[in-house]
Amino acid sequence: MDDRAIGVFDSGLGGLTAVAALRELLPDEDVVYFGDTGRVPYGTRSVETIERYAAQDVRFLLGEDIKCIVVACGTVSSVALPGLFHLTEVPVLGVIDAAVEAAAAATRSGRIGVVGTNATIKSGTYRRGLLEKDSALQVVSQPCPLLVPVVEDGRFAPGSRIAELLVEEYVAPLLQQEVDTIILGCTHYPLLAAIFRQVCGEGVTLIDPGYETIRKLSSLLTRLDMKKGSEGRREQYYVSDSEQQFLQLAEMFLGGRVAGRVQRVDIERY
Repeated sequence: MDDRAIGVFDSGLGGLTAVAALRELLPDEDVVYFGDTGRVPYGTRSVETIERYAAQDVRFLLGEDIKCIVVACGTVSSVALPGLFHLTEVPVLGVIDAAVEAAAAATRSGRIGVVGTNATIKSGTYRRGLLEKDSALQVVSQPCPLLVPVVEDGRFAPGSRIAELLVEEYVAPLLQQEVDTIILGCTHYPLLAAIFRQVCGEGVTLIDPGYETIRKLSSLLTRLDMKKGSEGRREQYYVSDSEQQFLQLAEMFLGGRVAGRVQRVDIERY
């Protein structure tokens, strides 16, 4: 047993969808979350900048006595994950592998779509992972650079015309290729799931990488005998910009209240 907290980080608020999955699948685990709200989005940055930001995020979390790290950011998981392993001896999980496994298992036609930030799509990580699983799969990738800012602005519910128009434009090439499964390759995108379903129809399966990663984490903690030994969860939230702005949107991402203190940190110190 290991009563230390699980560390989670993202470029902004999107990683809170992974925290919501933690609440569901690992309800007694303590959580320390860092959202780099002052530097969001990561997906339009250079690889070098993303690697620097990610290393700072990890170094910060390591100061919080954590037992593992969930990289709840598709961009970091795609382009900077290997560089994080040497920074710590605790397990570090990105969101790519679990989503790839879920998508490969879900598809009926063998045609899978991937949506993500510019950096995620350019990296080709999802495509490579899927083709390593099954070289016969057809993978259609689509960068969606404007979705993260829209979600961070709180415009992700059905009825938000700008979100609906963007999703319609971005998924059109995927639907033309008759994909039956789409990986929402950014942890912000599950907030847009209702709009994706509205546009894609019930015949398309949507894969939530954050949720699939927490399922994988649960199995890992069981295998390593690292699950928390006591009941009751504590949560701590850190951001690199306004605490108040974070609180205004966090409950929508979490699907419930923020059950912990929110504190601003100077991430550049790390």
